[in-house]
Amino acid sequence: MQLAGAAAPLKVDITEKTFRSATGVTIVALRGLSFEVRRGEFACLLGPSGCGKTTTLRILMGLDRQFLGSYQLPEGGSNRVAAVFQEPVLLPWRTVEQNVRLALPRNLRDKDLNSLFGILGLSAMRSLYPSELSLGLARRAALARAFATEPAVLFLDEPFASLDERTADRLRRLLMTVWAARPTTALMVTHNLREALLLADRIILLSPRPAQVLGIFDVPLERRLRDAPALDNLVSAFHKRFPDAV
Repeated sequence: MQLAGAAAPLKVDITEKTFRSATGVTIVALRGLSFEVRRGEFACLLGPSGCGKTTTLRILMGLDRQFLGSYQLPEGGSNRVAAVFQEPVLLPWRTVEQNVRLALPRNLRDKDLNSLFGILGLSAMRSLYPSELSLGLARRAALARAFATEPAVLFLDEPFASLDERTADRLRRLLMTVWAARPTTALMVTHNLREALLLADRIILLSPRPAQVLGIFDVPLERRLRDAPALDNLVSAFHKRFPDAV
């Protein structure tokens, strides 16, 4: 069940989510999963592979309605939900700009996107097709498509997975640049602790399956100060508090 509130945060209270395996075994993916993301906050769901992070996002995006419990999405601005997945999912027969504009309501498809393309380094790529892009550029286009809608909430499912570290780090910093320019409530799934510490205001640490919240880690440092030595210190602080975490 989805609830809504005009000034409410993203609020999750999933009592249980199960699914049946190919062999007919019932698997409990989530149980007693409860957390909030404050309005305008960038939060990361951190946990081991297979713990139920992506399942949680699928429920919040309305892609999986077979669960017990409730959630509440933040409202404000466009009231739209946007998502960035592990794969860019661009239409191959459309240009970069066309892919981005198709995500907009018809009455907004002529809006000025120059600033957004500029921030993401896509100004010279607008007329290219997905087959002409590197994976890193395709993921920039996916970010542009998500932010163009000015969503009330943005979900990101490991959007930098499978990239080399240099490219991934460049995209993480681009994400923060465009998010700072167009702030929105954001929830990102990752199993990469340093990535979460670089990006998030708060980290929601999940247990192995069935997922529940083990604890919350507030990142106390401004993003502009999160260089490599500072991240090393944050990693140490995180492990001191959660010694058995990922």
